[in-house]
Parts: sequence; structure tokens; C-alpha cells
Amino acid sequence: MLDTSPLNAAVERFADRLRAAPQSRLQRGAAAEALELARELAQRAQRLEDPQGAAPARVMPDAGLFTVGDQVAVAGLDLAEALRAAVPAAGPEGAKAPSEMLDEAVALVERAEVRAMR
Repeated sequence: MLDTSPLNAAVERFADRLRAAPQSRLQRGAAAEALELARELAQRAQRLEDPQGAAPARVMPDAGLFTVGDQVAVAGLDLAEALRAAVPAAGPEGAKAPSEMLDEAVALVERAEVRAMR
């Protein structure tokens, strides 16, 4: 089973910073950046859970400034669970390994955190 603790740690760190951020920072773009990240993480989890795309895509709703920390946490932990459950041999030829997807997701979270909290 894939160790997703790097993703969990990055997601929780960013989510905690968002929860503690002042309203002014959230309004200046941190919330929008976080919502974009949450949506991307959720889409990645959906693709892992349903690689054929049989189910309709679900989009993370915009629930407001003060919920983005929780949305990032939920989407990130969902992706971590999907990565742990992913079977490396399953998928089309040339598909990325779960460990490679994990590394990409961690980098995605870290870049979003830098952009949101500068």
C-alpha cells in the first residue's frame, strides 16, 4: 500500500493555514487559490476511482471564504485514499504510477500554498 503521509501532511498544513488566515488574506486571493486546488484534487480522486468516466463528474462547490480550508482537507484526503487504493498495474499503457501521482499532488499542494499565502 502506498504511503500517502507526504500528501496528508502538505494538505493538513495548508488547510490549517487557511483556517487561521484573516478574512482580508482570503479575500485577496487565498480562498480562490484554495478552491481551485480543492477542485483539482477532487477531480484527480474521481479519475482514480472511476478511470472509465462512467459516473458524471462532480465539481467542488464554492461554499465561501471560510470553508476553503476544510474543502482542501477533504479533497486532499480523498485523493490520498484513492491513491492508496489504486492498483499500479491497472490502467492504460503509459498511465502514471500511483507514486508518481502522489509526488505530483504534493507539489501541486505546495505550489498552491505558496501562491495563496504570499
